[in-house]
Amino acid sequence: MTSLSDLNVSPQVAQTEMPSGLQEFVETTLANLPLEEREAIEDNAVWAALRTQTNPQIVDDAPLSTEVWIEDPAVLAWSPAQETDVVTTEGVAWPFQNTGQFQSLPAEIPYHEILWRDWEDLSAQACIPEPSSEAGSLFEFRVMSYNILAQDLIDLSPHLYMHCHLDILSWRYRLANLLQEIQHWDPDILCLQEVQENHYCEQLEPTFVMMGFDCIYKRRTGRKTDGCAICYKQNRFQLISANPVEYFRPGLDILNRDNVGLVLLLQPLLPECLGGKAISPLCVANTHVLYNPHRGDIKLAQMALLLAEIDKTAKQVDGSYCPIILCGDLNSVPDSPLYKFIRNGQLYYHGMPAWKVSGQEEFCHHPHQRKLMAPLWPSCLGITDSCQYVTLCQIKKSDRRKYSRNFLLQFRYCDVACERPADLLLLEGVTDVKPERPAHWSKELTVENNSDAELFCSRYSGNIQHGLNLTSAYTHFLPQRGRPEVTTMPMGMGATVDYIFYSANPIKNENAGGHTMYQDGTLKLLGRLSLLSEDILWSANGLPNPFYSSDHLCLLASFGLEISGF
Repeated sequence: MTSLSDLNVSPQVAQTEMPSGLQEFVETTLANLPLEEREAIEDNAVWAALRTQTNPQIVDDAPLSTEVWIEDPAVLAWSPAQETDVVTTEGVAWPFQNTGQFQSLPAEIPYHEILWRDWEDLSAQACIPEPSSEAGSLFEFRVMSYNILAQDLIDLSPHLYMHCHLDILSWRYRLANLLQEIQHWDPDILCLQEVQENHYCEQLEPTFVMMGFDCIYKRRTGRKTDGCAICYKQNRFQLISANPVEYFRPGLDILNRDNVGLVLLLQPLLPECLGGKAISPLCVANTHVLYNPHRGDIKLAQMALLLAEIDKTAKQVDGSYCPIILCGDLNSVPDSPLYKFIRNGQLYYHGMPAWKVSGQEEFCHHPHQRKLMAPLWPSCLGITDSCQYVTLCQIKKSDRRKYSRNFLLQFRYCDVACERPADLLLLEGVTDVKPERPAHWSKELTVENNSDAELFCSRYSGNIQHGLNLTSAYTHFLPQRGRPEVTTMPMGMGATVDYIFYSANPIKNENAGGHTMYQDGTLKLLGRLSLLSEDILWSANGLPNPFYSSDHLCLLASFGLEISGF
């Protein structure tokens, strides 16, 4: 096994391009360490490899020809599979002492082969305009979403990482792996979760700046030490606005947790040769939603706040939305009610058990009887059930309180009133009857009369919705293996909780079974880095491991944004 922080197991040290600023940062950091710790680190091959950047002829006091280039298998494992790629199958023993306290893999099993991730090229499926057409060409960029596992959270919950050797859990080891992984994939936009504040200020942000990023960070509220960050390449995007979102609201039980989000509006920078062209701004959001599987009501409320901020940031003068990318650890599995709410744009939640919202039933050993009741959040929050800020909605206040008998009778025949709740006791002739619309109650009349009453109807109907038209960049299934994709392995059970959503155009499909179908619009999905299945990760001793230094896998997707003329 070849790990990223023990590269000296090979006769030749893999060399990678390293910015001069990053080299200076490394040397300065090393010089400021105590002598004992400095000597220990200098024996580490990562630092040794960085030192040889200034003198590549010297590696462990032995001459090394600069004409020889042998990539480390750890780096090869991140590379898209090519027919000409040749990967060594020779295994290397784990570089740890006293490993009897945990179950290690056989030394002959190479990690880089077990954890290989292919690049899926989807450009053939995308409707890419011809360069000579009116639509113009595409502005291509990569987006990475990564929960990098805050070190303080490891220290707070060591029982979750008993399968890991202590050496691979150290921040020094993990930092080298994480930075090299990010540097290899070279995203243009980087959305990180569980970013520890002191590590961000002292190490991550300075390194990212040297890599060409501008960074925005938001720490979780209260006494939490980690938060979310969005970094973007300053030569590819210009910041228009940055809007942090705090989910904690004093006095509200449904919003009493310290999670946060970030919403940025970025302007893509076109090359000078395209000076006569125009391109839409891009809204990028990042969040880490509450984990607690029992409190689905809090998760929904947090997501509603984030969607309201996205709605405000992405809405243009004509009322339409600019392209949107939503990244994050949502602590909800695919096809859960929360996932369906984001993707389908609506959710009927009234009477739903709170522990069902995120689909994490396997982690609810003693489910609470808490049920979601309408309205989900109080009106003082200032968010409508369409996930928009009340102050930005054009509502006729003079009509909001006309709750006369005739006004309320309108809702006997609205769609929500005709839906039978799933947990309602079935009584033949009683609860299975759908009210019939009277002949004099025309559809046009219903629409007209309900136009100003939609706020009332939604607030007390148990239905929430949004109009951002978001779909996932991943399918959540590996057809070649017949198994679900996995982004994390909490308590040894594989699950997908990390996502990259992007805005697309909904299409009508009567056979969709209630699922909204989408096709690419102005923003096109061009490719993605494949995920792994649970059995594959189990064969590598789960997450984290000596190869991947977080308990989550990174998500990486390539997009193309249409460029048009003025």
